[in-house]
Amino acid sequence: MRRRTEPPGLTLAERKRQLVRDELGDAALRLLARQGFEETTVDQLAAAAGVSRRTFFRYFASKEDVVISFIGLVGEQIVAEVEARPAGEPPAVAIREAVKAVTVEDFTENREKSVALIRHTLQIPALRARFAERQDLLRDDIAEALARRQDLPEPTPRLHFAAGLGLLAFAGALKHWAEVDGHADPAAVLDAAFTEAGKAFAL
Repeated sequence: MRRRTEPPGLTLAERKRQLVRDELGDAALRLLARQGFEETTVDQLAAAAGVSRRTFFRYFASKEDVVISFIGLVGEQIVAEVEARPAGEPPAVAIREAVKAVTVEDFTENREKSVALIRHTLQIPALRARFAERQDLLRDDIAEALARRQDLPEPTPRLHFAAGLGLLAFAGALKHWAEVDGHADPAAVLDAAFTEAGKAFAL
């Protein structure tokens, strides 16, 4: 996944805070992936990032928040990529290509970490519930991005449906890729998932 793009107008202090948060989150995610979510304590996450427990809680409310914040960032980048796709491109294609642009490189370069985090998110009840909440919000954001790229004032029912189906295909691809320990081309897995979704619903 690409590094976060800083929004314009941030002060130096805000940029520094965001940099610290990103570095802390990255160190914490790597430890969670390597050691296991339930086996890792907040104190260990803080130590891995070289900060105190108190500093950790300035940036993240819990260890669950580390993972969910990362998922939220991925979602933001997918929305931006969707909006940047050509206006005439079918919605399902735009979503598929946006997902690939954001995730494939990171999955390939950080296979073990990515597989572990996907498994944590899909298997641990607390993370799974919050992931589902994020997906609901992301569906609406993607539908709005699809509408903006077509200069529509608001998403049509078809665009809402396309966004939901695209996220279901993405989730299915994540699950399959993790099940094979990441020993598959993530781009091919995503292509296959979206192809099957398209066959089923003819988007």
